[in-house]
Amino acid sequence: MDVLDWVKRAVKQGAGEILLTSVDRDGTGKGFDVDLVKAVTRISTVPVIASGGMGKASDLDDLLKSAAPDAVAIAKAFHYNQVTVEELRKVAIQNNFAARTL
Repeated sequence: MDVLDWVKRAVKQGAGEILLTSVDRDGTGKGFDVDLVKAVTRISTVPVIASGGMGKASDLDDLLKSAAPDAVAIAKAFHYNQVTVEELRKVAIQNNFAARTL
């Protein structure tokens, strides 16, 4: 089933948010699947969390400038010290994306 059909179905059945992980990008460090995030955020009526592909701070910048996720999940880039919280907070703030106070 197409991902957009899955999103519509999940929302219709009561999903409160969508954790959108690009399996093609997850763990690669090649950046988010921006086109996928854009497509899903356009049709979703619930918050969308973008996940999969983060490798450097510019990947977050590209995502936030091109798509409109409600949140971003990052794992490998933190685990392997590819980025710092401070770097990503700066990128988020520059893109008017909410970032927690440290």
